[in-house]
Parts: sequence; structure tokens; C-alpha cells
Amino acid sequence: MKNVLLTGASRGVGLAICTELLKLGYTVYAVSRSMSDELKALQNAYPTALHFKSADLSNPENAVKEIFFDNFVSNSIKLYGLVNNAAEAYDDIATNISLEKMRHCFDVNLFSSVLFSKYAIRNMIYNHSEGSIVHISSICAHTGFKGLSVYAATKGAIEAFSVNLAREWGRKGIRSNCIAPGFMKTSMSASLGDEALDKIRNRTSLGKFADLKDIANAAAFLLSEQSASITGTTIRIDSGSI
Repeated sequence: MKNVLLTGASRGVGLAICTELLKLGYTVYAVSRSMSDELKALQNAYPTALHFKSADLSNPENAVKEIFFDNFVSNSIKLYGLVNNAAEAYDDIATNISLEKMRHCFDVNLFSSVLFSKYAIRNMIYNHSEGSIVHISSICAHTGFKGLSVYAATKGAIEAFSVNLAREWGRKGIRSNCIAPGFMKTSMSASLGDEALDKIRNRTSLGKFADLKDIANAAAFLLSEQSASITGTTIRIDSGSI
């Protein structure tokens, strides 16, 4: 079995990816602030393949170090993949931006992902593993949405980071790619009203929101040997928002 570390696993995109990876036979080390009922049901269904760690990624330095060195994913576990999915939404126009809320958004969305990548790569090098890192970005990094400038900035930064990771570590067989989902009906988009959601849906070529299953399938593909020649790229799954 191949070991994959997945952040933000308790709901939405993370839960869909976790479900798909378990079906494919991966061992998943799942990280989120709390365990949802759905994730608990998955753990009951895959008791030896799903391991869970609660972590608050708003303090990324302490949380990430604890995950990698405190009896969860140490170098004794050969890590094959990392999926940086954990994220916090921040919806406000630029003239109202709160520095505290912006820092929190960057801590969870960007800085934790950078640190997870740092230690995952060290693990892969230590274990001579040719691994794959998948970052969950957002279509917001490619097209504008009112009120999401800070959130989009965190996602644009992780895409730039991913491209450089791919260049730095490709000769070690370590790949880095991004998935940029369009808007989906998840807990993160729940704060948007029906009118706003209708406008977003009507902007797409297909006239519908992105599907969680498609995101999960893309993540599984980028983790697999089927994508062995793909690195430093971003796959947009957005029903044609651009």
C-alpha cells in the first residue's frame, strides 16, 4: 500500500479525495481540525487504511512539526503522496480587509501547505521515494470574484510555489501539481446567497458547478503513475468558468 498524507480531510473536497484514495487501496493519513461523521464512517469502513490526526493549522509551524514528528507521519513511514487541501475562506472586499483575518487565511491556506511540502519532500528523500504532491488551488486564482481577493492571493501563491517545487525536485522523481476547482456546493461556499451562486453558475460554459467526484478523480490521477510525466502544471476543473 502507498501512504498519502491528506489535509482538510473531514468534508467537501478533502472527504471526496479521501474516499477515492481509500477505494483505490491507498493508506491515508488524514488531517483536519475535527473528525466529521462522514470521515468517522470512512474510518470504520477502512480501519487499517485510514489514520486520523486532529490539528489546528492556524498555527502551522507547531501543527506541521507535530504531525511529522509526533507519532503520526515520521520518516519511518514511507510517504508516497501529499495532498494539500486544507483551506479557510475569507470573503470581504479589499477596502475592508482585516490584517488578522488575512494572516489566518495565509497561515492555513499557504504557509501550512509550504511546511507540509517541506517535510513531505524530506520524508521522500529519506525513504528514496519518487512521490507526488498535489495542491488544491482555486479558479479564483485565475479569474476574479468580488470579495475573494485575499483567498485568491493564497491560491495564486501556492500555484507559484508548486511550479518551483516541480523544478527543484523533479530530478529526485518528486512531482508537484495543482488542481484549481471551480465553485462547488460545499461548506466553504455555504455563506454565499442563492443570487450569488446563480451568477457563478451562469458564468460557466456547462451551466453547472464543478463536481466533487471530478476533483477526487483528478487528485487520484496526479498521485498515480498514470501521470508520471506531469509536473509543474495546474488542472482547472471548473465547468468552463474561464
